[in-house]
Amino acid sequence: MRSLELKLQSYAADADLAYRRITEFEKYPEFVDEVRSVVVHGNARDEPLVSEWDILFRNGPLRWSEVDYLQPELRRIVFEQTAGDFDVFRGSWRVEPLAGGCEVTFEVTFDFGIPSLAGVLEPIATKVLKEAIATIVHRLLGEAHVVGDPATAMAVTARLAVRPEPDAALSA
Repeated sequence: MRSLELKLQSYAADADLAYRRITEFEKYPEFVDEVRSVVVHGNARDEPLVSEWDILFRNGPLRWSEVDYLQPELRRIVFEQTAGDFDVFRGSWRVEPLAGGCEVTFEVTFDFGIPSLAGVLEPIATKVLKEAIATIVHRLLGEAHVVGDPATAMAVTARLAVRPEPDAALSA
């Protein structure tokens, strides 16, 4: 089982705007090639959402459904897989205000359920997750900088240079 935490800071969006944009899961495929589709069921008012994810991982599909508990008053999202390719996939998003911007924290614990391949698959999945999440947050907010993880920061900078920013109308 592997856990990771990724922190990003943005001065292009306040915490409330950042939280609202992060909850727009269905837009994630617009920002990174690894996310092929996200289908969201339900509304975010008083009930949890259910989202269905289709991701490209190691040249093949990785699919799961998760329940997403939105807590707008805390600017927090808690999620857990309900069915799919992981044995365990659960985590959270948190958005905190900063002077002139916000800090976004993404945490996840996952397990593919294949102990003999964990040493190979989990480090690759960790790298892919960090880079994809950081790129998505950057594009959702207009800019974001990885905190405390220089390797991920450099990889995201390279990704952004290769694939230009999407049309601003997509993020509005």
